[in-house]
Amino acid sequence: MLDIIARGEDSRHQFKRDATNADSLAAELSAFANSGGGWLFLGVNDDGTIAGLDGEAVRRLNQLLGNAASQHVRPPVHPLTENVQTDQGIVIVMEVPDGLAKPYLDNQGRIWVKQGSDKRHVTSREELQRMFQRSGLVYADVVPVAGTSVDNIDDKAFTAYFNRRYGESSEFSGLTPEQLLQNLALGDGHELNLTGLMLFGRNPQRWRPAFEVKAVAFPGTALHDTRYLDSEDIKGTLLEQFRSAFAFIKRNLHHVQHGRNFNTLGELEIPETALEELLVNALIHRDYFTSASVRLMVFADRVEIVSPGHLPDSLSAEDISQGKTIRRNPTLTEHASHILPYRGMGSGIPRALEAWPQIDLMDDPSGNQFSAVIWRPEAEWAGATPPDTDQVTDQVTDQVTDQVTGEVSLEIVRLLDSLEGEMTRAELQDILGLKHPPHFRNAYLRPALNAGLIEQTIPDKPNSRLQKYRLTTAGKQWVKNNKTQT
Repeated sequence: MLDIIARGEDSRHQFKRDATNADSLAAELSAFANSGGGWLFLGVNDDGTIAGLDGEAVRRLNQLLGNAASQHVRPPVHPLTENVQTDQGIVIVMEVPDGLAKPYLDNQGRIWVKQGSDKRHVTSREELQRMFQRSGLVYADVVPVAGTSVDNIDDKAFTAYFNRRYGESSEFSGLTPEQLLQNLALGDGHELNLTGLMLFGRNPQRWRPAFEVKAVAFPGTALHDTRYLDSEDIKGTLLEQFRSAFAFIKRNLHHVQHGRNFNTLGELEIPETALEELLVNALIHRDYFTSASVRLMVFADRVEIVSPGHLPDSLSAEDISQGKTIRRNPTLTEHASHILPYRGMGSGIPRALEAWPQIDLMDDPSGNQFSAVIWRPEAEWAGATPPDTDQVTDQVTDQVTDQVTGEVSLEIVRLLDSLEGEMTRAELQDILGLKHPPHFRNAYLRPALNAGLIEQTIPDKPNSRLQKYRLTTAGKQWVKNNKTQT
């Protein structure tokens, strides 16, 4: 307990000298229950010094805590308390578990969540919807879409799906179209829900204009580049979006012969399996409570697929890379698995990583988005612009200038000083204290490789999991000269 208190307040630990108001305690308890659980320490000052409680205060506070948990929080929470004796007096430690019936409300009907060591009142509709979704009370994919009806269904697409999946014609099911859609959880008998609209609707963007894919191909590596090679706003059903988005990727990536006959098209520089899995995941598992588009960006060195909505609940990028999954849109997932190349069971991300390990998965809760960054083979983009032409990207120009003049950026200096023997990318990133893989690659690793100061230990297999980096002869000489000058 003393060790925890010494570290100060945070989102999981709150200090209170005393408490006299059940409503105030209820706000703290509901905030913990809505935000993953935590511990409340009574008898501890805000600065972490222990004030302590006497026996009478302990009895009063335990009664107050019980009253707040059962009468002032809806639904009630069930915390555990322990009285810890210290030299200054007793400290009541209350553990509030992560709630299973979110959202929890106080007596005034307000919803509180933790924000740092403090708490805040939830007011935005989108955040409330996501909380109801996490509790299983409502899902975005079954919310009715106002103004739609069975007349907005693409009969040909729906009939083909029904016949293929159920082995009989929908016309002979004995049900009206409205009843059939309702029984398949694609509508409520009057209006289509979001699943019905996005899978079988004619022109779904008429009602949900943001639910599309915005695709751009840039000539360089910077998002703020005002130039672009290709651009398309991809609309339609999810199947139409998938096909068009995949075609956009394929026409903006290189094809490699890999020893094939010259007249053949060749293989895509990034395995199609990896791109397919990540694109399908973005379309199916995005947050449909967020009115934003999936973004697809092809750069000179990478492909980025940005999906609205960060990972649900306690899932992390590491979790999903190992096959863990939580269905954000269960009804949509169920039907889409028979329409899109989606296998489910959390196997998509591991399958993509197996096909192409050079993928960075980044969850951004503050920006409410999830990104998959697929790095292109360096040989396919670093040499794409011949060094004797003037039409080179700014990044390549800077790197060539550094190499010619002998000037080395501060980032490369740090990398060279940290590199001992042979080290993996993760080891280098860790020793440099860098947590953002794309920044490390763009600002440190690739400039040093292009300058000829470091090299790969397995150059024939640049994407090998066993890949390591070491100083070249030029790199060793630079380090030696730099130390001598220092």
